[in-house]
Amino acid sequence: METFNFLDLRILDIIDILLVAILLYYIYKLVKGSAAINIFIGIVIVYLAWKLTQVLQMEMLSSILGQFIGVGMFALIVVFQQEIRKFLLMVGSTNFGNKRKLIKHLRFLRDDEKELTTDVTSIIKACESMGKTSTGALIVLKRSTSLDFIKNSGDIMDIELNQPILESIFYKNSTLHDGALIIEENKITATRVILPVSNDRSIPLRFGLRHRAAVGITEKTDALALVVSEETGQTSYIKNGSFEMFESYEELGNKLREDLE
Repeated sequence: METFNFLDLRILDIIDILLVAILLYYIYKLVKGSAAINIFIGIVIVYLAWKLTQVLQMEMLSSILGQFIGVGMFALIVVFQQEIRKFLLMVGSTNFGNKRKLIKHLRFLRDDEKELTTDVTSIIKACESMGKTSTGALIVLKRSTSLDFIKNSGDIMDIELNQPILESIFYKNSTLHDGALIIEENKITATRVILPVSNDRSIPLRFGLRHRAAVGITEKTDALALVVSEETGQTSYIKNGSFEMFESYEELGNKLREDLE
């Protein structure tokens, strides 16, 4: 019964299986709803078939599948380049790279720790006000990833953040209303910024270029984005390339404060 020796599981084997399952789950969430999901499922099926042929000692078929998987890894880097970038950004910037939340929990070690400086209340009130007048707006809030590579595409500013300034910039007859506005800490640092547009096909067709640009910048960086729709007046909150749900502007403000800390 040597064939079934693999059933003698150790605790480390169980941990290994659980970690792989968690990894596959997060990869599935990352590609769910996109064209890549079918490719992902196909890869999982081929890999399981390869492992099964190894266990059953079907050497010829196992060798063919093994070669296919070995060569296929290079092809996957090309096919999944956007998903891999998004995954690494999520792991590196959001989960482990964001040191501010760790410092927040260890604040007793540092007496000079600064509180959140961004005037979230002004941002939320401006979005609510612009929504009532169906004024389109695209606001990007910097976290840890530098946004210098997109700021140069617009007009560099250094303006103290407040509600009237935000509304005047996105006023329909303003020369600055096109493109995105960048906020760093409590400063408006750029206007009329051109953002990378997402090619994610899972984005509903009712969302226009502003929403796709917001998804695009949050896919490539850990920035946060707020979009006020010119058609419906509704405000959307985008983080990590996904739309965050909220029931009220008060809840949106709380989410924004938490994500900026």
